[in-house]
Amino acid sequence: MPEVPDRGPARPAAVLFDMDGTLLDSEKIWDVALHELARELGGTLSRAAREAMVGSSMGRSVALLHEDLGVEADPARSADFLSTRTTELFRTDLEWRPGARELLADVHAAGVPAALVTSTHRALTEIALDTLGRGFFTATVCGDEVARPKPAGDPYLRAAELLGVGVTGCVAIEDSPLGVTSAEAAGCVVLAVPSEVPIAPAPGRAVRDSLVGLSVADLAALPPA
Repeated sequence: MPEVPDRGPARPAAVLFDMDGTLLDSEKIWDVALHELARELGGTLSRAAREAMVGSSMGRSVALLHEDLGVEADPARSADFLSTRTTELFRTDLEWRPGARELLADVHAAGVPAALVTSTHRALTEIALDTLGRGFFTATVCGDEVARPKPAGDPYLRAAELLGVGVTGCVAIEDSPLGVTSAEAAGCVVLAVPSEVPIAPAPGRAVRDSLVGLSVADLAALPPA
C-alpha cells in the first residue's frame, strides 16, 4: 500500500478577529468617550448600560446611552462626539491585549487567512490598523459596512465571503456577548476571551481567560460549531 503523504496539522479555513477588547485594549478608550458624552448630556452612564454596549454598533450604543440617561438628544450629534473623542484617543492610547500580537503573527506565519471583523466604523478602524498592521489581514469588515451589524451574523458572513472560504470552517475570536452572538449566528467556531463582560461556555464555543500562549494548532483543535 502506498504511503499516505503527511498533509500537516489541520488548520482553520480562516481566523476572524474582533478588534475592540480582543486584539486591542480599546474598550477602555470607549469608556472614556462614553462617560464624557454622558456628562455633556447632564448625566452619569450606568454600569449596566455600559456593559450592554460592549461589542455594539455606534447607533445602538448611542441609543442605549440616551435611554439610560433619560434624555432626548440628537443621535447624530452624540455619535459625532464619540467619533471625534475616540479618534483623538485612538491616535495616542491604543494598547494590545495580552497574547494578541503573538497570535496574529502566528496565524500570518502559518499562511491562514485572517480578517478583522469589528463594530467600529471604517474611519476609526483605519487608525487602529496603523497599530495592528494592515498586512496581517486579507479583509476587514467594519460596523458601517454591513446592513445589520453585530449581534446579527452579517459581519462574519461578509468576512468569509471576502476571504472566499466557508464560514463554518472559520474560527471567530470575540470578547463580548454581542460579538459571540454574531459569530455563532453566522455559523463560525467561536473562541470567547472576555474582556469586560463574562461569557459562559456553550456547545461550539470555547472560553479562555486570554490569548497568551495560543497557537494556530490550538484554534484548529477547537470544537466545531
